[in-house]
Amino acid sequence: MAFTLPKLQYAYDALEPHIDARTMEIHHSKHHQGYTNNLNNAISGTNLEGKSIEDILAGLDMSNKAVRNNGGGFFNHCLYWDVMNPEVKGRLSGELKDAIEAEFGSFDAFKDSFSKAAATQFGSGWAWLCVHKGGKVEVCSTPNQDNPLMPGVTCEATPILGIDVWEHAYYLHYQNRRPDYIEAFFNVINWNEVERRYAEAK
Repeated sequence: MAFTLPKLQYAYDALEPHIDARTMEIHHSKHHQGYTNNLNNAISGTNLEGKSIEDILAGLDMSNKAVRNNGGGFFNHCLYWDVMNPEVKGRLSGELKDAIEAEFGSFDAFKDSFSKAAATQFGSGWAWLCVHKGGKVEVCSTPNQDNPLMPGVTCEATPILGIDVWEHAYYLHYQNRRPDYIEAFFNVINWNEVERRYAEAK
């Protein structure tokens, strides 16, 4: 069964003023749709058909640029939409809060680490909060559409929070002010979803 563009749980304008509606519409309906279409084309007629995106990425031949770029783009954006939601943001609590404080010392120190990873990722890419088996968390970044599910990629753990720092994610509203976009992202994180992913992955 082919992959399909996921429907957002909120309207394109729901994240304003932090992320504008026009950026959301183009990002979701054009960029993510493009990755979805190209991924389906790349796996058509291969032994990857019928596998989950997680299984495809975990067993990926990293020299297969079409699946690497478009499979990563498909998965990364699915996670990105899900970890944002202005209506059910929730508050960081429970085991994930404990894990973050154990690793970074405080939420503010984690925020600084995550923001630095996002701000200093050269060119296009992503910053991630990942969880290792057992519950230890780690912050890392990846170029282009790579992610920590892929073999040999930084963290080598399960991503549970990710921010897109490709220019198409923020340039219409923030222009070259990537740090402002990163700061705004923290206003729309759906911590309930991040905590759910943490519990599932650890």
